[in-house]
Amino acid sequence: MSLDTPRTAPRPERLTAHEARQRLEHERASRLTQLRAVGEAGESTDEHMRSAQTDTIRRVLKEIEAAFARVEDGSYGSCLGCSTTIPVERLEILPYTRFCVPCQHTTTA
Repeated sequence: MSLDTPRTAPRPERLTAHEARQRLEHERASRLTQLRAVGEAGESTDEHMRSAQTDTIRRVLKEIEAAFARVEDGSYGSCLGCSTTIPVERLEILPYTRFCVPCQHTTTA
């Protein structure tokens, strides 16, 4: 299949609630595995580095839980900055994101 070949079916505008939950469950499981690995690294790893990694993983786990709540209340997939629909491609890569790319750049700038 060449790169010029168009896709046979258009991509959906939104993920279904089931698809969103599956992606979020996968992300949560991955982060919990990372958290266990950091905890098992023991004293051979720099304490400051372990603490920073643990904090980052816990922050992402909170974002994942918040995304589950958005799935339940029906707001999942809508940008919290501008209320537009977050592209499916972005949600496939980062299923717990709260913002579209332009708004994400605005909030981190």
